[in-house]
Amino acid sequence: MGAGKSADGRAVLVAGVVAGVAATLAQILLWLAAGENVWALLLRDAALTAALVLDQAVRTTPATFDAGIMLAATGIHFALSVIYAAVLLPVAKQLALIPSLLAGAGFGALLYFVNLHGFTVMFPWFVEARGWISLTAHLVFGITVMLIYRWPGTQAFSQ
Repeated sequence: MGAGKSADGRAVLVAGVVAGVAATLAQILLWLAAGENVWALLLRDAALTAALVLDQAVRTTPATFDAGIMLAATGIHFALSVIYAAVLLPVAKQLALIPSLLAGAGFGALLYFVNLHGFTVMFPWFVEARGWISLTAHLVFGITVMLIYRWPGTQAFSQ
């Protein structure tokens, strides 16, 4: 693997992880601001996500912390975050800052609609995670990926 490919891989990994964390933090802060029960919603979303790879019965698990569910959900969340960040890298390389941020927001919105409206055909339990807070978290994800690609030291533009 050449130096450029290695730098791109590191940039994708960093962008995906940082954006995944930023989106989750944004969602938690918005739940707090909306007066929602953050812990219950976090556990609910973890169970919904973990049900993709674990027994679907985890969706109905009482709202208590379960390390297995949380690990599965976290693994899925960050794996998808890195994959989605990789999709945005070629776009980021072609655009200036402001257009790339707009593209990131558009990508985040697209992810929201594909994941929480399209994929509900196969995974109908995600319907309960729909809403403006989830949409906003996806926007934060896309914008953050693009910002990380521009951050000094990420070396996303090794061309």
